Amino acid sequence: MDSGGKPNAEAAVPGGGDVRLVRPAVELRAAYMDFYREWIESGEDIVPWVVERDPSDFPAYVRFLLEASEEARVEEGWVPHSTYWLQDGAGRIVGAANIRHRLNRKLAESGGHIGYGVAPSQRRKGYAKAMLAQALAVTDRLGLDEVLVICDRGNDGSERTILANGGRFDSEFTEAHGNVVRRFWIHREP
Repeated sequence: MDSGGKPNAEAAVPGGGDVRLVRPAVELRAAYMDFYREWIESGEDIVPWVVERDPSDFPAYVRFLLEASEEARVEEGWVPHSTYWLQDGAGRIVGAANIRHRLNRKLAESGGHIGYGVAPSQRRKGYAKAMLAQALAVTDRLGLDEVLVICDRGNDGSERTILANGGRFDSEFTEAHGNVVRRFWIHREP
């Protein structure tokens, strides 16, 4: 990882140029707000959950995202987590990943170590696969040799992304509201 907290490797994406995970930064406000507005206007569920947070006070939003990785700053019942934005070669934010440093019961059942999402207009370009691969490089640096990744049953694209990154199906879990998720473990070499 370079001194700015960014992974050094970029992933080539078919038809999409180079993409890389970057840490949230105030300087990326315009690109992030385009990404955020697209999610809001789509009416779709926003993934990962941190993208749902109101970014109108952008410096405070970025501070929240950066501080969430510190154990002392995490609210009771939560775990430390790191958020990255997926930036394409043109400087646009096209996706986001939230990496949980450990699991609590809820995350072990239906959240997993990594939550990620790609803007609706940017799907089917290989971004999710590249983002998950780069997020797994972050979990390697966190010392996680087994990573739980979860998707909704029926989300075939996400399931293919997980499988392409080494996921092995473990089980299904039915959430309190009836949604069924599929749980996959990705084993990493220490």
